[in-house]
Amino acid sequence: MFKLACFTDEISQDLSHALSVCKEFGLDGIELRSAWGKGPHENDTGDVAKIKGLIEESGLEVACIASPFFKCDLGDESAYKDHLGILRRSIDLGRQLGTNVIRGFTFWRTADPDDGLYDEIIKWFAEPVKILDSEGAVLGIENEAACHIGSAQELRVFLDRLGADRVKGIWDPSNQVYMPDEVPMPVPGGYELIKDDIVHVHMKDSKRLPGGDRTHVPVGDGEVDWPQQFALLKKDNYQGYCSLETHWRPSDELTEELMNQPGGEKYTEGAEAGSRVCLQNIQGMLRDLA
Repeated sequence: MFKLACFTDEISQDLSHALSVCKEFGLDGIELRSAWGKGPHENDTGDVAKIKGLIEESGLEVACIASPFFKCDLGDESAYKDHLGILRRSIDLGRQLGTNVIRGFTFWRTADPDDGLYDEIIKWFAEPVKILDSEGAVLGIENEAACHIGSAQELRVFLDRLGADRVKGIWDPSNQVYMPDEVPMPVPGGYELIKDDIVHVHMKDSKRLPGGDRTHVPVGDGEVDWPQQFALLKKDNYQGYCSLETHWRPSDELTEELMNQPGGEKYTEGAEAGSRVCLQNIQGMLRDLA
């Protein structure tokens, strides 16, 4: 059976408090993005020691390092070099915290990927693949509507063309709801396309609004069929993590900027209340699944 985690900054920037809430809900692990206002690649030696000590004391595992790797412009040489550093530092942090799974992306979306654009994106992955091979890490590419690979269908093409053993998929079905209307709903079809290459799963929910806008909602209240998704993961004997990335705030909706570049104090405002609702909903669905 799969395990459950939560992004700590979907609860609090105070890692100690976030860990206590994860323990309260009986989770198995956490996903680390920002803590005390710093992203995973921004932590110094003292920060890492503090993070490691708190996590070890909690008894929770680290499921994934949620880095912003390749959330940058395609073809920007300066940003590319900076993001290779982000990858290396995230891998090192993961090693110290007991995980080799690093989250990554495929550059800000400027157009729908076609044959030429897939090839261009893949060209820029040559050096990251070498780093992954030398460090023994796994890069999970998240389907992200704001980036070039936004759907399971695009992720399938990307992984097949890249052909790198250490590059897998992070499946976020809610992100697929943010794709254009003609893109199929994520469950079951999208999941079935990439299930053999999924290394990690993100849980959130969203729905389409009249006029074409999208909005996040509590897990179970949107257009992702989470009961079916959980049932499929169980049937397929998925042993990895499903990690709550709430995004929904009961008090106020996140701005597009915060959704695309999450982390820090502003992002976390009002997060704990939303995450508690989502965790309760998830646990209810899993009780029904048992």
